[in-house]
Amino acid sequence: MRTRMTRRARRPRSLAATLVAGLLGAAALTLSPTLADAQPTGTTTPFTTPNTDSCPNKTAPPPAIDASEVPGPGETGPDPLPVPASPVGGDRLGGCGLVLPDKAPPVPAEISATAWTIADLDTGRVLAAKDPHGRYRPASTIKVLLATVALRALDLNKVVVGTQEDANADGTRVGIGPGGRYTNKQLMQALLMCSGNDAAHAVAAQLGGDRATVAKMNELAKRLRALDTRAATPSGLDGPGMSTSAYDLALLFREAMTIPAFAEIVHTEQVDFPGYPADPKIPDDKDHPGFPIANDNRLLFDYDGDLGGKTGYTDDARQTFVTAAARGGHRLVVTLLKADVLPIRPPEQAARLLDYGFALPRDASVGTLPGDTGTTANPGVTLASPPPHPNSDTTATPAERHGSWGTIAIIAGLVLVIGLGIAAWSLRGRTRS
Repeated sequence: MRTRMTRRARRPRSLAATLVAGLLGAAALTLSPTLADAQPTGTTTPFTTPNTDSCPNKTAPPPAIDASEVPGPGETGPDPLPVPASPVGGDRLGGCGLVLPDKAPPVPAEISATAWTIADLDTGRVLAAKDPHGRYRPASTIKVLLATVALRALDLNKVVVGTQEDANADGTRVGIGPGGRYTNKQLMQALLMCSGNDAAHAVAAQLGGDRATVAKMNELAKRLRALDTRAATPSGLDGPGMSTSAYDLALLFREAMTIPAFAEIVHTEQVDFPGYPADPKIPDDKDHPGFPIANDNRLLFDYDGDLGGKTGYTDDARQTFVTAAARGGHRLVVTLLKADVLPIRPPEQAARLLDYGFALPRDASVGTLPGDTGTTANPGVTLASPPPHPNSDTTATPAERHGSWGTIAIIAGLVLVIGLGIAAWSLRGRTRS
């Protein structure tokens, strides 16, 4: 699995280079999200969305490209999960290609996700999908299932002491250290906002260890009729038998959103995370101070009405993503599995699918999530709502909440001129030396 650390060493830059790069980067990100995410052009092969009409993943995810799913010594891998005789959610959801309501417009272009689902969080209606029950690897989106189990079992105010085993967790880590003191709420923030596998380890330890936690996760998935889903690890690292579907991921996220703490945490943009003390066994080691952590879900910042979500990535799973948003009294969830960053990044793909879903007729449907016959006025489940953003006008547009575009453009222009001036002065100084 590709490892991403919250804090990593970087090669030092000159003052001028640092200022110019930072200012140019900030201007690009602030003024033009499209520019900031621009992809390389000039590819020789036109992009096409992966074709799944032949049901290539009906029983199991695509073959692994590494050894992550090789069983351990003396162990055998599990058989694929049984395929239900009737598709969960309705017959139409048994289709492996595009599954669209009658007279639906063409789906958005440039969607690289091999499978996706759009569903109504309140009523449980599935609005549109592609290979909804095809089986894929979830990567860290399976942390939604872990969080659902943990939030119903653990005291969020309990303080947990970090261990070296937590700190040694494979893959993405938020920065838990041995001897650090963390409330379970802080561990859940690290788990859901930053996808910390060290937090997943600390949570699983309280649930009886990895094996017992995985059993609890799979028991809940089966009870919810997420029958394409099998966790192999608490964190989402690939392992023998790991599986989910775009349909199941929507179902699991909807279940999690009934928990107020989950809805609050995935909607949180940034929080402070504790540090940990110096290790007396390491000469000259010093206390490690706390630090801020930010939410990995970019749509929380970029998409008006986003309620939160969860990102994921492994080499075998590729890009995975689930997010929800509210507009016009409706709340939709979008899931993406086996996506790539080209031709546009997964958050942009999800944003296009959300726009598509909100534009469909209010009664559009190709199936349902299990056990739901509700309407928006009388939903089948009670969803938690995230709290209003602190010190913000919840009716304002993203541009209004983050400042006037004209003012930002003027400021960006000024700092750019100053930065280029510093760069020129620095270059002249080096030429002289």
